[in-house]
Amino acid sequence: MRKSRYRFKGKDYKRKKFLFGAGCGILLLIVIIAISAGIKSCGSKPEDKTAKKNKTVPADTQNVEEKKGQEETDDKASAEPVQITVSTAGDCTLGTDEGFDQSTSLNAYYNEQGGAYFFQNVKSIFEADDLTIVNMEGTLTTSDSRAEKLYAFKGDPSYVDILTNGSVEAANMANNHSKDYGESSYEDTVKYLEEANITTFGYDKTAVMEIKGLKVGLVGIYVLADGMEREEQLKTNIAAVKEQGANLVIVSFHWGEERATVPNEIQKDLAHIAVDNGADLVVGHHPHVLQGIETYNGKKIVYSLGNFCFGGNKNPSDKDTMIFQQTFTFLDGKLQEDETVNIIPCSISSSSSRNNYQPTPAEGDEKTRIMEKIENLSDEI
Repeated sequence: MRKSRYRFKGKDYKRKKFLFGAGCGILLLIVIIAISAGIKSCGSKPEDKTAKKNKTVPADTQNVEEKKGQEETDDKASAEPVQITVSTAGDCTLGTDEGFDQSTSLNAYYNEQGGAYFFQNVKSIFEADDLTIVNMEGTLTTSDSRAEKLYAFKGDPSYVDILTNGSVEAANMANNHSKDYGESSYEDTVKYLEEANITTFGYDKTAVMEIKGLKVGLVGIYVLADGMEREEQLKTNIAAVKEQGANLVIVSFHWGEERATVPNEIQKDLAHIAVDNGADLVVGHHPHVLQGIETYNGKKIVYSLGNFCFGGNKNPSDKDTMIFQQTFTFLDGKLQEDETVNIIPCSISSSSSRNNYQPTPAEGDEKTRIMEKIENLSDEI
C-alpha cells in the first residue's frame, strides 16, 4: 500500500510538475510577447498632432496655389484692354432766327420730315461709337424773351429728338447762343436735353460719364471776348473731373474768330494749357469753318470742327465739315499711348446748292478735297 501510495504520489507529482512547467512556459511566452510589443511600441513614434496638421499642408498649399492661379487669371482678365471711341462734331443750331425766311428754315424741314431726317446720313457712324459729342449752338425753349442781339436762335423743345434719333449722347452748352432767350432759355435747353438722356456740360458745369466701366470727364469753356481770363476756369474744371475719377478728359472750347481758318494765339495757348493740365482731347468750334489739327504732347487738338447740323444759315458758301473720331485704349484704367484717329470729311448738307440741314459724309473727289484741306490747314498751325 505504501508503494502504491508512493506511486500515486509520484504520478501526482509528475502531473503537477508538468502542469507547473507548462504554466511557466505559457507565462514566459506571454511575458516575451508583452516585452516584444512594448519594444515595438517604444520603437514607433506616438501620434503627433503637429505632424498630423502638417499632413494637410500639401492640400492647403494646393488650394492656395489654385486660388493664386485663379487670381492671376482674374487679374489677367481685368488687364484686358478697353477701348472707347469718341466722335465729335461742330455747331448744331436746332432752330432758326425769327427774322429768317421760315419757308427754308430748319423748322420747315422738321415739320415736313420729322426729327429722324436730320442725322440719318451720319447715324450709323454715331451708333457705332461709344460717345458722340456736339456743340449745342442755340436754345430749345418756348420763351419769347429774345435777347437784344443780331441773331438769336431757338427751336421747339421737341427738336431734342433730332439728337436722340441721331445717337448723340452729350452736348456742350458753353457758347454765345446758349442764352439767346435769356437765362431761362439756357435752363430750358439743359432740362430738355437731360430729360432725353443727353449729358450737358459747359461753363462751370462739368460732367463725368461712365462708359465701359471707365469715367469720361467733359469740360466746356466759352472763350471769345474773355480770352485768357478763362485759364483759371479751365484748370479748375479739369481738376474737378479728375477728382471725380475721370480716366479720360475731353475739353470743348467755343473760341476763335468767325470764318478764320487758322487758330489765333489765344486758342493755341489755351489748348496747350488744357493738355498740360490733363486734357486728353481738345476740340473747338465757333469759326463756322474748319481749322487744322495739332498734336501737342501726344494729344490731339482740333481747333475748329466747323458747322454740323446748322440752322443758322440757309446756304453758307462753305459747307465743309468733319466728324473727328478718336479711339482711346485703356489698360487697368490707364490711358495708353494711342493715336487711333479717324477723320470723316463731311458736308453740312446732302445738297450742294442749299443747306438742307442734313450733314452727310463726303465721297469720291469731294472726300479727297476736304481731307487735303484739313491736312493743309494743319500744316499752317
